[in-house]
Amino acid sequence: MTELMKFIDTLILTIRDVLPILGILIGFQVFVLRRKIPNLQRVITGFIFVLLGLVFFLQGLEQALFPLGKLMAEQLTNPAFLGIENPDIKGHWTQYGWVYLFAFAIGFSTTIAEPSLIAVALKAQQVSGGAIAANGLRIAVALGVAIGIALGTYRIVSGTSLSLYIIGGYILVIIQTMFAPKLVIALAYDSGGVTTSTVTVPLVAALGLGIATHVPGADPLLDGFGLIAFASLFPIMAVLGYAQLTQWLNKRQQSSDK
Repeated sequence: MTELMKFIDTLILTIRDVLPILGILIGFQVFVLRRKIPNLQRVITGFIFVLLGLVFFLQGLEQALFPLGKLMAEQLTNPAFLGIENPDIKGHWTQYGWVYLFAFAIGFSTTIAEPSLIAVALKAQQVSGGAIAANGLRIAVALGVAIGIALGTYRIVSGTSLSLYIIGGYILVIIQTMFAPKLVIALAYDSGGVTTSTVTVPLVAALGLGIATHVPGADPLLDGFGLIAFASLFPIMAVLGYAQLTQWLNKRQQSSDK
């Protein structure tokens, strides 16, 4: 009964949030374009499916993904698991190796499964005529997210400043942009946005908050957030680096053929 009430509450909140979007779309169609909505029955059916999908997704976040991320962070930072005798004293950053490995693995796997990234990669392959491989782009972005989240968990454990990583990262991105092929620059920047979507964000946010809660000396408010910024920045670096490496290999191959 409690779960049913939660579902109904989530449904009401979702309807409230989605209605303004629906109002804008219908308003422009009827009052600005002054045309009837084509296939009205299909549109209504699709809207209901979207609405129910959002409700089930939000319920899944609350019941599974958020608790799972916090639980894994709590277990991986347990002093007994890390071999730390005094639970009130933070261990050396090297003792948190399993935390970094889990962050890398969860970053890679969630990004590979990210629907928005799959859509962008397929469109990029289609528009480029196969010059940009969908699987290659997905792997490059996933590696960027994995490295970024692993580095972000190290930042939480070590207590270093977030601004150092973000400013330094964007300086490197600017330098890469100056030398990267023009074909992938815009795509690389978009790749940083599509990674922070439905699958990646809930687990990454829960992981960061969980680690910051259980690492002595860390503040969940100050240190728990920021992992998503790493998940947005490092894919840009990875895609630009992937393009530059591919360009260099192609030039080397052409030189050897001559």
